[in-house]
Amino acid sequence: MSQDIRDFATTSVELLAFGEPTHREPAFAWIRNELFVQLADRGYRSIALETDHVAALIVNDFVQEGVGTLDTAMSEGFSHNFGDFDANRELVSWMRDYNDARPPEERLAFYGFDAPTEMMNAPSPRSYLEHARDYLRLDRLDADLAGLAGDDERWSRTEAVLDAAESVGATAEAESLRVIADDLLTSLYARAPELIAATSRAEWFRARTHLIGGLSLLRYHKQAAQPMADSARWTRMSATRDSLMAQNLLDLREAEGGRGATLVFAHNLHLQRNPSHMRLGEMELDWFSAGAIVGSLLGERYTFVAGSLGRSEGIGLGEPEPETHEGFLQRGTTTWGLTPAGTVASARTRTDITKWMGYFPLDHAIVDTADAILHVSEGLAARSEQDALRG
Repeated sequence: MSQDIRDFATTSVELLAFGEPTHREPAFAWIRNELFVQLADRGYRSIALETDHVAALIVNDFVQEGVGTLDTAMSEGFSHNFGDFDANRELVSWMRDYNDARPPEERLAFYGFDAPTEMMNAPSPRSYLEHARDYLRLDRLDADLAGLAGDDERWSRTEAVLDAAESVGATAEAESLRVIADDLLTSLYARAPELIAATSRAEWFRARTHLIGGLSLLRYHKQAAQPMADSARWTRMSATRDSLMAQNLLDLREAEGGRGATLVFAHNLHLQRNPSHMRLGEMELDWFSAGAIVGSLLGERYTFVAGSLGRSEGIGLGEPEPETHEGFLQRGTTTWGLTPAGTVASARTRTDITKWMGYFPLDHAIVDTADAILHVSEGLAARSEQDALRG
């Protein structure tokens, strides 16, 4: 076991995916920062987090060009409240300092690769489509987009996701918006030489990012509107979200070109190669994660490091039992360390988990399909902070 990422960041890897087993334990984000410093010295030029890929453009503008302020980048450039995390703030600040005196081709880039959705709501696609419309200078679509989309609140309210009958995703207006969005994407590619010459390659990619964000929302809202049993509907929504994540990861690799590899950071559920499973209320959801999709397409160019946690007082996770996967790793870890997944002894899945922890323990399927395990012996979460979040 070591703390050197070089053994796993081989020259063939384009996406080095580092998973965390829970969003509530900040130790993984702090270790991610430390590893990214190592990787930047080894030629990595980008990082992608589980956050809205459109909003993340604000963060990238700040870290690459110094546009705006750190406070603005954190408050407007993250979804899922991830801008409030101290480790993310340190990452963004360090990237800005790193880039400050470097030429554009050597600067680090920041990406989000999630769709612009939350668990219980998803916004209107209107503003995303309008950005693409304005870039393409198609003023004739002003009334069409505004009229078809209607009030943003009818898309973003919780009921539009929780109740298929309340969703607008399968209405005639939504279908018309999908057709318009598809036509806009065709036009964006058909006019790419002209548009890039008049603006820049970066502005073309920015327009595409917004347009894909709008299409992603239309696809997600359509799944939310399907009249089927809740377990099947939520499974399809989960699968849709991860398929959109996979597309975003592949797109960012296209944008990065030959600049260097990318470090990816998200929950294990979104990065693991084996099918993901989650219990949501009484529902059992199973789907292929973004990692499973990208891994099947990229092969050895995708590497997955699964996150594992021994104990964390802050989230109420006690010492793992010796015969569990985490218990085996705990015996050989003082603080944290990386170990090849193939060296982890066969063990059972731990069961001392509560729903609130958000912790998904290691099991045989994850260990057998991961390239490595990063095990943290003791978390850093503060009990008082976690109690406040829980309340």
